[in-house]
Amino acid sequence: MTSRSVRLTRQLRLLATAGFWLLLALAHGAAAADSSSTSFRPTQEGYRYEFPRDHGSHDTFRTEWWYYTGHVETAEGRRFGFELTFFRRGIEPDQVETRPSRWSVDQLYLAHLAITDVTGQRFHFHDRISRAGLGKAGADATHLHVWLDHWFAESSGQTGQHRLEAKADGVALALTLDPTKPLVIHGERGISKKGAAAGQASHYYSFTHLKTAGTMTIGTETFHVTGTSWMDHEFGSADLSPELVGWDWFSIHLADNRELMIYRLRRSDGSSDQASSGTLVFPDGRTQHLSATDVELTPLTTWTSPASNATYPQQWRVTIPSLNLSLQLTPLLADQELRTGRSTQVTYWEGAVDVTGTEKNEPIRGQGYIELTGYAERIKQTL
Repeated sequence: MTSRSVRLTRQLRLLATAGFWLLLALAHGAAAADSSSTSFRPTQEGYRYEFPRDHGSHDTFRTEWWYYTGHVETAEGRRFGFELTFFRRGIEPDQVETRPSRWSVDQLYLAHLAITDVTGQRFHFHDRISRAGLGKAGADATHLHVWLDHWFAESSGQTGQHRLEAKADGVALALTLDPTKPLVIHGERGISKKGAAAGQASHYYSFTHLKTAGTMTIGTETFHVTGTSWMDHEFGSADLSPELVGWDWFSIHLADNRELMIYRLRRSDGSSDQASSGTLVFPDGRTQHLSATDVELTPLTTWTSPASNATYPQQWRVTIPSLNLSLQLTPLLADQELRTGRSTQVTYWEGAVDVTGTEKNEPIRGQGYIELTGYAERIKQTL
């Protein structure tokens, strides 16, 4: 093995085992520390989104991801949940191979695929990692087109149809997703705050309601499915605040055509960081920003993973007193834990849930996704 190959292998291992904690830690609401130590662009108030450009890659920011989750089912009622996520991690210039080469690593890409077979009571997950080089992985800077090997997400135009494809070891998905509502920009003044200090933020938007159709493959069976999906796109450059141990993220589709996103940043003393927040999306696309004090999150039951020994909250109560809204979230399958040893070396729980509850004493239903991090191990703050 050449010295260049040795350096490349060492760099990939380092980034996969340590640095990618930072990438996941920004995702769906992890807090950030002062970003002055990085050469990447800081997150600042007043950011002006421009589409379709901002659907694409932002290589001047260190961390970025495109995140899809959804519920689909067959005409006969067989249900599935899915997650397909692409992560980009920019490498600091002093860590990049200085000698020009097509194999030099300045961008690292990772991806996760998970399918919850609700009817079959099975959870399938796969993960991948690759550098941006020789066409193995990458993302376009002008519109949505991100890929890793043969997994990809793409779209044309500002609000055009999204296409997802991924296949690995007996499971696959091939879906088209059509936005039925305008995209939603989370936070205030162009940023989604993740802490009190300057730079503790990300740029974060979502397509909260995507009409979905296509196929799911489990083993030798392929199912034609329809349903509803959610897409997040987030980018920033900051590190984690050291007092954070993890976060809980919720996306909810309510049956009355409203959507709700909430993230809670968990501090080491068990309290919620005041940067935690959320967004309520109305049927016509209008939004209402929710602060940490607007939302009450209560774990009701727990589940312990036989694989990692991590104990996760399972059922949750989500209460928004100002709306007289109380929801109970129940996983469709207890074991929806991802152990990403081939890529990020991170263990977390992300899964499909059913939603029941009341609003102003009237019953309400829905479905959603929950992501829980920092339960198998504390999130790390530095590379």
